[in-house]
Amino acid sequence: MEFVGREREIEKLRLIEERSHSVAQFTVISGRRRIGKTELVKKAYEGNPQMLYFFVARKSEVELCRIFIEEMRRKLDVAVPNATFESFADVFRFVMDIAQRQHITLFIDEFQDFFKINPSIYSDMQNIWDSGKRGASINLVVGGSVNTLLNRIFRDEKEPLFGRQTDSLKLQPFTPSLMKYIASKYFPGQSPADFLALYAITGGVAKYVELFVDRQDSTLDKMLSTIFEADSYFLTEGKVLLIEEFGKDYGVYFSILTAIAEGKNTRSEIEDQLGTDAISGHLSRLMDDYELISKLQPIHEASANKNVHYAIRDPFLRFWFRFVYKYWHVIEANGHRSLKLKVAESFPTFSGLALEHYFREVLKETGQYTRLGYWHDRKGNNEIDIVAEDEFGERLELIEVKRSERNIDLSILRSKGDAYLKAVNRYKGYRISYRGLSLENM
Repeated sequence: MEFVGREREIEKLRLIEERSHSVAQFTVISGRRRIGKTELVKKAYEGNPQMLYFFVARKSEVELCRIFIEEMRRKLDVAVPNATFESFADVFRFVMDIAQRQHITLFIDEFQDFFKINPSIYSDMQNIWDSGKRGASINLVVGGSVNTLLNRIFRDEKEPLFGRQTDSLKLQPFTPSLMKYIASKYFPGQSPADFLALYAITGGVAKYVELFVDRQDSTLDKMLSTIFEADSYFLTEGKVLLIEEFGKDYGVYFSILTAIAEGKNTRSEIEDQLGTDAISGHLSRLMDDYELISKLQPIHEASANKNVHYAIRDPFLRFWFRFVYKYWHVIEANGHRSLKLKVAESFPTFSGLALEHYFREVLKETGQYTRLGYWHDRKGNNEIDIVAEDEFGERLELIEVKRSERNIDLSILRSKGDAYLKAVNRYKGYRISYRGLSLENM
């Protein structure tokens, strides 16, 4: 699959590079694994043959320095001394010295992995950056995918690189409009149900979309065949993504995420599933430190602690915990085929929430609303899938989402709307509209 989208991010990176010719720039790019950070930077700077790319592999510091120096010899028109560079501090000092005489773009990938090689590298970089940035013509870009470690490096005021970055960019999944472009280009004639499957499974993560496109997996059946084949890339993906984040406590976090993926989305339901009431700290860390779950409440809920539900933010991880991790015993018993059939049978129900998520993202992409959410009363008698509010234009849309258009009844939606308007009592003078959205509207 060719590189698509990311025009805004590319423009930002190129503007930063232009600025770096006169003022040293230090940019941090974050985002989950497989989101396309490395390809984005390479695409943005593809016209610069002298861009240095340092990948922080898990090797000894001396071996990494040897690799980095070879990269400099290939890319830069400068004399690189034959003396051995035994520390990254020596390499970085050499780069900063060159930047006093000529412009350099340096991209350091998987920057957080210096923690595993030599944590003092960050202190060394701080000293070298602070003393050498004045007069340096350098565009320093660092990227990483372990959220907790990146936050520690750049947001913890006790860490040496706190406050050193001049800009940041957090890479998000593909938008619905870009997903539709990709589907129309590579899967022409794809059914709405299969497009929803592509969205629900990949969540717009570049690597997953690329894998399905390259294999021409245009249908749910083909996607599930790829996922549940023996030794599939997707089967171990959740563990690859998260075990490093969670460390030795990963089992508790995995159990919480599995419960949420199964629909146990209140704290009491999760506690009942796990058989413990000691999960408050874990839920907070999943929200604030790992940014893996969201704390959801009905729109305009008056209390901060009532009607709270939790949801997995990443669609792929929601799928993985619901169907892969939960049934790992089936995979170990070589039951890949039977598990695929089980998922195919459950998928229409599972994908209902993905369809709601898709349409919220579609509405968000328009930029026409000031608040997007959902609503239900505390008794659970009335529920509205999407509440789209434009407070500046005094406009409110109440939306019902169903897989099939036949199941949408606007008269019932209006009745629910009456209950909502009475409960929140805040839309005097607003234009209020009602509509249904289904697979046919994708």
